[in-house]
Amino acid sequence: MHELGLLSELLARPHQKIEHLAAVVGDRSMPIADFSHLPTRCRFIVLMPQWDFLDFLAAAAKRYPTFRLHMQTEATDLLEEQGRVVGVRANTPQGAREVRADLTVAADGRHSKLRDVAGLQVKHLGAPIDVLWMRLSRRKGDPNAALGRIGAGALLVMLDRGDYWQCAYVIGKGEAENVRRQGIAAFRERVAEIAPVLSDRLTELQSWDDVKLLSVSVNRLMRWARPGLLFIGDAAHAMSPVGGVGINLAIQDAVAASNLLWEPLRRRRLTLRHLEAVQERRMFPTRATQWLQVQIQNNFLKRVLASRSAPRPPLPLRLLGNCPFLQRLPARLIGVGIRPEHVTTPQLLAPS
Repeated sequence: MHELGLLSELLARPHQKIEHLAAVVGDRSMPIADFSHLPTRCRFIVLMPQWDFLDFLAAAAKRYPTFRLHMQTEATDLLEEQGRVVGVRANTPQGAREVRADLTVAADGRHSKLRDVAGLQVKHLGAPIDVLWMRLSRRKGDPNAALGRIGAGALLVMLDRGDYWQCAYVIGKGEAENVRRQGIAAFRERVAEIAPVLSDRLTELQSWDDVKLLSVSVNRLMRWARPGLLFIGDAAHAMSPVGGVGINLAIQDAVAASNLLWEPLRRRRLTLRHLEAVQERRMFPTRATQWLQVQIQNNFLKRVLASRSAPRPPLPLRLLGNCPFLQRLPARLIGVGIRPEHVTTPQLLAPS
């Protein structure tokens, strides 16, 4: 955002700053990540509702005379001519329509319809967890840091959203129906046991309508492109919620694509090789990040959920808690990533 000249406008919108991450194991609080040393313009993580962030980007893009945003428009199929994708078919409130383009970028998420239509091969890496999302009011005296709470057979993540906590209760893969069958009252008791600080507001969860299921999957396309078509973000590589880095990789994909494709697009000489260069640039950080997420899922989260007694803090957490300098490593992995991207598109660089 700084390199695009948009940072001050973004930070003018309501948001929360996260400078530290911590975990509570049993009754012991342990620091995990310290973002205050990041080699970036802003040495913190910003939490902002996705809708507000997308609305901000759309408002900034409207300054470009050729930008058009079609709301309530769902891409349902690809338009192809002579073996090349030339646009999409879409459903709108006014009926079906066609949108044609020199390049179609599929950024339609982990449940990408265009990925299915394109017939590209997906590699599934597996996920032993699902997540139940809920929101609970935030009150005076609550902790300030984002927290992960680890108890006997349970894990809860609490993200500060200003006047409420966005909470993620981690369960075993496919366990959602069993949890629902036990009733909402029993679920409130499970949350209270791992996070006593929330006990006085759990009646806000009145029914299962207040709890949303995220079915976790970790996968990636073997090929991200076809002639005239490029996949980025979760459509190219669905990430685990571990670390909350899916949006980071998606934005980095977009920056890399812009840097590599603006010139062939301007000259109208875009080839499949140009699109494949985006995948080559972004595949290593994707694979490395997913590998780390899978290791954490299989060697830590899975064991936590299987335990029947209060867990002992694992060695990595103990090291992080005892050595503040090491807390910069997870902060860099979460806040910057394995291969950060920078805006180099000439006409988009911020004025000096």
